[in-house]
Amino acid sequence: MSQTLAPPPGRRRREIAVVLVLSLAAMVVSMMQTLVIPILGLIGSSLGSSAAEVSWVTTATLLSAAVFTPLLGRLGDQHGKKPTLIGVLVVMIAGSVLAATTDSLLWLIVGRVLQGAATAIFPLALSVLREEVPAHRLPGAMSLVSGTLAFGSGFALVTTGLLTRGDNADYHPVFWLAAGLALVTLLAVVLLVPASRTRTGGRTDLLGALTLALFLVLLLLPISQGHEWGWTSARTLGSFAGAVVMAGVWAFTESRVREPMVDMKMFLHRPVLFSNLAGLFVGFGMFAQFLGVSYLAQVPQDIAGYGFGASVLRASVEYLLPSTIASLVAAQFGGLLIRRIGPRLTLALSAVTGIAGFAWLAAAHSSTPSVIGAGMAVGTAISLGYAAMPALIVAGVPPHQTGVANGINSISRSVGSSIGSALITTLLASRTIEHLPAGVPPLPAESQFTLSFTIAGVAFAFVLAIALVGLKRQRQAPRAKHLPAAETAPEPAAATAAA
Repeated sequence: MSQTLAPPPGRRRREIAVVLVLSLAAMVVSMMQTLVIPILGLIGSSLGSSAAEVSWVTTATLLSAAVFTPLLGRLGDQHGKKPTLIGVLVVMIAGSVLAATTDSLLWLIVGRVLQGAATAIFPLALSVLREEVPAHRLPGAMSLVSGTLAFGSGFALVTTGLLTRGDNADYHPVFWLAAGLALVTLLAVVLLVPASRTRTGGRTDLLGALTLALFLVLLLLPISQGHEWGWTSARTLGSFAGAVVMAGVWAFTESRVREPMVDMKMFLHRPVLFSNLAGLFVGFGMFAQFLGVSYLAQVPQDIAGYGFGASVLRASVEYLLPSTIASLVAAQFGGLLIRRIGPRLTLALSAVTGIAGFAWLAAAHSSTPSVIGAGMAVGTAISLGYAAMPALIVAGVPPHQTGVANGINSISRSVGSSIGSALITTLLASRTIEHLPAGVPPLPAESQFTLSFTIAGVAFAFVLAIALVGLKRQRQAPRAKHLPAAETAPEPAAATAAA
């Protein structure tokens, strides 16, 4: 008769501490992406910069994340997750302090480039979890850490609104907050995260990293700047054409290198490929909700005939915070759902919830309770989606590729977020209300919000198709082949039943 022995209390406490530390790290990662969204106007007025110039504050972080995330994820797999985590956090602290102390747009952008490297923390955290947490508790641990991504994005919007309220608002405290949270995370990682037990070693594929970086820069740059450049301008179309060429160069390079940064067979493996596509659409939906609801809440109802006339602070706290809390609560159940119904059906449930939430927003966004309720549904969907995708990837790749595989998934979500941001901004600006009073800035027509929320619902419909059709043929056999014995151990209930 077989039975599963309970781990020693000390080991269990150590596992809990590791999960909590990595959850904090993931929260800090996601905060870096949305921290500046509510204060771009404030930064522009404080530094005397145009909207086009200030937009580089977000673009720089996006490009930095695209360049460094897969490379640092691979370095963590090769040379140790903990030292790589520590190095990334040190770079992030340096960037946050630089941004908090400068009054130069150039140096602020440099600080944001350094902050962008923090995106690599998430795939590194998942690699640590795979090494430190037993298989029967791994889905719950990954779900909690992944769920804090959605929570951190919303929490950043709320705290930014709180720190910049009042007539004499200053953007510098926002970056001091980032530096403080990163410092706390660094100390926690140093003290509580154990050193990696496995390191693959090997050469670093610098050529593969360079060609991938050029491909991602050429792809993300026109997505983020297309609204300013013009979507049919030579710069935009030329950048997209260059991205296509560099994608081919990158694929050719990786097929010829003896130790490629990204194994193209792994990259095209069904669970990884479709999880990345799902990440693209979930990232799109997340930013469509953040930006759409934020703009909607701030539209003055007495002038436009719709909206709620909220301040940045009220829009963040009243209209976005509930969805953030819902995402954190949903993260507690993501692991349970993955164990009970599997990551594929959990992703499908996420998609259905997202479709319902955006349909609700599109059809009934004229009352505060309706917008809040729909936002909570979307927040739940995003959290469950973020929980399911790492589980699908971990089940489909060997342990030594966990970091780079999840790094690519992080990039896919960033690409989706960038597309969502660009598309929603373009849609809201493409049709405005006519005959506004003198001195009132252009306001989007209400139909543009309806269209934006509808498109976001369609994005989640694609996620549903991916879950039910694209991932339908996924097998569990490859996972058993790749994972070590500790990770293929049955759950306690299964072991008892087998006995």
